[in-house]
Amino acid sequence: MSSTPQIDDTLRERIIAQPDVILEDQDLMRALIAANERAMGGNIVDLRGIAMERLEARLDRLEDTHRSVIAAAYENLAGTNQVHRAILRMLDPVEFESFIKDLGADVASILRVDSVKLVLETVQDDNDPAIKRLGDVLSVAEPGFIQSYLTGGRNSNPRQVTLRQIHEGDARIYGQDAGFVRSEACLLLDFGEGRLPGMLAMGAEDPHQFSPQQGTDLLAFFAGVFERAMRRWLS
Repeated sequence: MSSTPQIDDTLRERIIAQPDVILEDQDLMRALIAANERAMGGNIVDLRGIAMERLEARLDRLEDTHRSVIAAAYENLAGTNQVHRAILRMLDPVEFESFIKDLGADVASILRVDSVKLVLETVQDDNDPAIKRLGDVLSVAEPGFIQSYLTGGRNSNPRQVTLRQIHEGDARIYGQDAGFVRSEACLLLDFGEGRLPGMLAMGAEDPHQFSPQQGTDLLAFFAGVFERAMRRWLS
Protein backbone atom coordinates (compact mmCIF):
# COMPACT_ATOMS: atom_id res chain seq x y z
CA MET A 1 0.00 0.00 0.00
CA SER A 2 1.39 3.38 -0.95
CA SER A 3 2.04 5.87 1.84
CA THR A 4 1.73 8.77 -0.55
CA PRO A 5 -1.36 10.86 0.35
CA GLN A 6 -4.00 10.75 -2.42
CA ILE A 7 -6.36 13.40 -1.04
CA ASP A 8 -6.21 17.16 -0.93
CA ASP A 9 -3.77 18.42 1.73
CA THR A 10 -6.32 20.82 3.21
CA LEU A 11 -8.93 18.07 3.57
CA ARG A 12 -6.32 15.70 5.02
CA GLU A 13 -5.23 18.23 7.62
CA ARG A 14 -8.80 18.94 8.58
CA ILE A 15 -9.54 15.23 9.07
CA ILE A 16 -6.41 14.79 11.18
CA ALA A 17 -7.34 17.84 13.26
CA GLN A 18 -11.01 16.78 13.69
CA PRO A 19 -11.32 12.98 13.39
CA ASP A 20 -14.62 13.07 15.32
CA VAL A 21 -16.24 14.60 12.22
CA ILE A 22 -15.80 11.28 10.42
CA LEU A 23 -16.72 9.10 13.41
CA GLU A 24 -20.02 10.96 13.90
CA ASP A 25 -21.04 10.70 10.24
CA GLN A 26 -22.79 7.33 9.80
CA ASP A 27 -22.85 7.40 6.00
CA LEU A 28 -19.15 8.21 5.82
CA MET A 29 -18.25 5.45 8.29
CA ARG A 30 -20.25 2.91 6.29
CA ALA A 31 -18.40 3.92 3.13
CA LEU A 32 -15.02 3.51 4.86
CA ILE A 33 -15.97 0.08 6.26
CA ALA A 34 -17.19 -1.06 2.84
CA ALA A 35 -13.92 0.11 1.24
CA ASN A 36 -11.94 -1.79 3.89
CA GLU A 37 -13.90 -4.98 3.19
CA ARG A 38 -13.21 -4.68 -0.53
CA ALA A 39 -9.52 -4.23 0.19
CA MET A 40 -9.43 -7.40 2.34
CA GLY A 41 -10.89 -9.55 -0.44
CA GLY A 42 -14.00 -11.69 -0.76
CA ASN A 43 -12.66 -14.72 1.14
CA ILE A 44 -12.29 -12.91 4.49
CA VAL A 45 -15.26 -12.54 6.84
CA ASP A 46 -15.22 -9.39 8.96
CA LEU A 47 -17.02 -10.49 12.13
CA ARG A 48 -16.58 -7.10 13.71
CA GLY A 49 -18.29 -5.45 10.75
CA ILE A 50 -21.19 -7.92 10.93
CA ALA A 51 -21.57 -7.26 14.64
CA MET A 52 -21.56 -3.52 14.03
CA GLU A 53 -24.26 -3.81 11.39
CA ARG A 54 -26.46 -5.79 13.77
CA LEU A 55 -25.89 -3.25 16.54
CA GLU A 56 -26.76 -0.40 14.16
CA ALA A 57 -29.98 -2.16 13.10
CA ARG A 58 -30.91 -2.69 16.75
CA LEU A 59 -30.16 0.94 17.56
CA ASP A 60 -32.34 2.10 14.67
CA ARG A 61 -35.24 -0.02 15.98
CA LEU A 62 -34.78 1.35 19.49
CA GLU A 63 -34.77 4.91 18.15
CA ASP A 64 -37.97 4.26 16.18
CA THR A 65 -39.63 2.82 19.30
CA HIS A 66 -38.44 5.80 21.34
CA ARG A 67 -39.92 8.24 18.84
CA SER A 68 -43.21 6.31 18.78
CA VAL A 69 -43.45 6.34 22.58
CA ILE A 70 -42.78 10.09 22.72
CA ALA A 71 -45.33 10.76 19.97
CA ALA A 72 -47.95 8.66 21.81
CA ALA A 73 -47.23 10.51 25.07
CA TYR A 74 -47.69 13.89 23.40
CA GLU A 75 -50.89 12.68 21.73
CA ASN A 76 -52.29 11.44 25.06
CA LEU A 77 -51.41 14.72 26.74
CA ALA A 78 -53.06 16.68 23.94
CA GLY A 79 -56.16 14.48 24.20
CA THR A 80 -56.33 14.97 27.96
CA ASN A 81 -56.09 18.75 27.63
CA GLN A 82 -58.73 18.68 24.91
CA VAL A 83 -61.24 16.76 27.03
CA HIS A 84 -60.55 18.97 30.07
CA ARG A 85 -61.21 22.13 28.03
CA ALA A 86 -64.43 20.64 26.65
CA ILE A 87 -65.63 19.77 30.17
CA LEU A 88 -64.92 23.27 31.47
CA ARG A 89 -66.83 24.76 28.55
CA MET A 90 -69.71 22.33 29.10
CA LEU A 91 -70.02 23.42 32.74
CA ASP A 92 -70.15 27.15 31.95
CA PRO A 93 -73.87 27.57 31.05
CA VAL A 94 -76.33 28.42 33.80
CA GLU A 95 -79.41 27.53 31.75
CA PHE A 96 -80.34 24.06 30.49
CA GLU A 97 -81.07 25.20 26.94
CA SER A 98 -77.63 26.79 26.62
CA PHE A 99 -76.06 23.71 28.20
CA ILE A 100 -77.55 21.46 25.52
CA LYS A 101 -76.97 23.78 22.57
CA ASP A 102 -73.31 24.28 23.48
CA LEU A 103 -72.77 20.55 22.97
CA GLY A 104 -73.28 20.95 19.25
CA ALA A 105 -71.28 24.17 19.04
CA ASP A 106 -68.32 25.02 21.29
CA VAL A 107 -67.95 21.59 22.90
CA ALA A 108 -68.00 19.83 19.51
CA SER A 109 -65.44 22.32 18.19
CA ILE A 110 -63.08 21.75 21.13
CA LEU A 111 -63.35 17.97 20.74
CA ARG A 112 -62.83 18.34 16.96
CA VAL A 113 -65.85 16.26 16.03
CA ASP A 114 -68.30 17.15 13.30
CA SER A 115 -71.50 16.36 15.18
CA VAL A 116 -72.56 15.88 18.82
CA LYS A 117 -76.04 14.58 19.56
CA LEU A 118 -77.75 13.78 22.85
CA VAL A 119 -80.19 10.88 22.65
CA LEU A 120 -82.77 10.54 25.42
CA GLU A 121 -85.23 7.71 25.78
CA THR A 122 -88.70 8.92 26.69
CA VAL A 123 -92.32 7.89 26.60
CA GLN A 124 -93.40 11.46 25.96
CA ASP A 125 -94.49 12.92 22.65
CA ASP A 126 -91.51 14.19 20.65
CA ASN A 127 -93.69 17.09 19.44
CA ASP A 128 -93.23 18.74 22.83
CA PRO A 129 -92.22 22.41 22.22
CA ALA A 130 -89.34 22.10 24.70
CA ILE A 131 -87.93 19.20 22.71
CA LYS A 132 -88.32 21.05 19.41
CA ARG A 133 -86.33 24.02 20.72
CA LEU A 134 -83.37 21.70 21.27
CA GLY A 135 -83.93 19.70 18.08
CA ASP A 136 -80.52 20.44 16.56
CA VAL A 137 -78.74 18.62 19.37
CA LEU A 138 -81.40 16.56 21.13
CA SER A 139 -82.94 13.39 19.72
CA VAL A 140 -85.62 11.41 21.51
CA ALA A 141 -86.29 7.70 21.13
CA GLU A 142 -88.51 5.00 22.52
CA PRO A 143 -87.34 2.97 25.54
CA GLY A 144 -84.83 0.27 24.57
CA PHE A 145 -83.56 2.11 21.49
CA ILE A 146 -80.12 2.92 22.93
CA GLN A 147 -79.26 -0.63 23.97
CA SER A 148 -80.41 -1.95 20.60
CA TYR A 149 -78.37 0.69 18.76
CA LEU A 150 -75.18 0.03 20.71
CA THR A 151 -75.37 -3.77 20.57
CA GLY A 152 -76.74 -4.14 17.05
CA GLY A 153 -79.90 -5.76 18.38
CA ARG A 154 -78.06 -8.45 20.33
CA ASN A 155 -79.22 -9.35 23.83
CA SER A 156 -76.11 -8.12 25.64
CA ASN A 157 -75.05 -5.28 27.88
CA PRO A 158 -73.50 -2.36 25.97
CA ARG A 159 -70.15 -0.89 26.97
CA GLN A 160 -70.03 2.58 28.48
CA VAL A 161 -68.01 3.81 25.49
CA THR A 162 -68.40 2.34 22.01
CA LEU A 163 -66.00 3.42 19.27
CA ARG A 164 -66.64 2.24 15.73
CA GLN A 165 -66.37 2.98 12.05
CA ILE A 166 -69.62 3.08 10.12
CA HIS A 167 -70.69 3.35 6.52
CA GLU A 168 -73.15 6.14 7.29
CA GLY A 169 -74.66 7.75 10.37
CA ASP A 170 -78.12 6.89 11.60
CA ALA A 171 -80.58 9.62 10.58
CA ARG A 172 -82.61 9.02 13.77
CA ILE A 173 -79.63 10.31 15.73
CA TYR A 174 -77.66 12.62 13.44
CA GLY A 175 -80.52 13.96 11.35
CA GLN A 176 -79.22 15.92 8.35
CA ASP A 177 -75.63 15.28 9.45
CA ALA A 178 -76.00 11.50 9.05
CA GLY A 179 -74.76 11.42 5.45
CA PHE A 180 -71.18 12.42 6.23
CA VAL A 181 -70.62 10.52 9.50
CA ARG A 182 -68.05 7.75 8.97
CA SER A 183 -67.01 7.00 12.56
CA GLU A 184 -68.61 7.59 15.91
CA ALA A 185 -68.09 7.51 19.65
CA CYS A 186 -71.20 6.55 21.62
CA LEU A 187 -71.20 7.30 25.35
CA LEU A 188 -73.83 5.47 27.38
CA LEU A 189 -75.31 7.69 30.09
CA ASP A 190 -76.83 6.70 33.43
CA PHE A 191 -79.02 9.43 34.90
CA GLY A 192 -79.78 7.62 38.11
CA GLU A 193 -82.25 5.16 39.55
CA GLY A 194 -85.72 5.32 38.07
CA ARG A 195 -84.65 7.24 34.96
CA LEU A 196 -84.28 5.97 31.41
CA PRO A 197 -80.73 5.94 29.98
CA GLY A 198 -79.28 8.43 27.55
CA MET A 199 -76.48 8.48 25.02
CA LEU A 200 -74.04 11.04 23.67
CA ALA A 201 -73.15 10.35 20.05
CA MET A 202 -70.08 12.04 18.58
CA GLY A 203 -69.88 11.70 14.82
CA ALA A 204 -66.83 12.35 12.65
CA GLU A 205 -66.39 12.62 8.90
CA ASP A 206 -62.94 11.05 9.25
CA PRO A 207 -63.43 7.24 9.26
CA HIS A 208 -60.24 6.84 11.34
CA GLN A 209 -61.08 9.33 14.10
CA PHE A 210 -62.85 6.65 16.15
CA SER A 211 -62.03 2.94 16.02
CA PRO A 212 -62.34 0.00 18.46
CA GLN A 213 -58.54 -0.13 18.91
CA GLN A 214 -58.41 3.25 20.62
CA GLY A 215 -58.44 3.85 24.36
CA THR A 216 -61.68 4.98 25.99
CA ASP A 217 -60.59 6.30 29.40
CA LEU A 218 -60.86 9.99 28.52
CA LEU A 219 -64.28 9.61 26.90
CA ALA A 220 -65.50 7.56 29.87
CA PHE A 221 -64.41 10.41 32.14
CA PHE A 222 -66.22 12.92 29.90
CA ALA A 223 -69.36 10.76 30.04
CA GLY A 224 -69.16 10.62 33.85
CA VAL A 225 -68.98 14.41 34.13
CA PHE A 226 -71.84 14.84 31.66
CA GLU A 227 -74.02 12.38 33.61
CA ARG A 228 -73.53 14.34 36.82
CA ALA A 229 -74.26 17.63 35.10
CA MET A 230 -77.47 16.22 33.59
CA ARG A 231 -78.62 14.84 36.95
CA ARG A 232 -78.42 18.37 38.32
CA TRP A 233 -80.69 19.66 35.56
CA LEU A 234 -83.10 16.71 35.85
CA SER A 235 -83.48 16.95 39.63
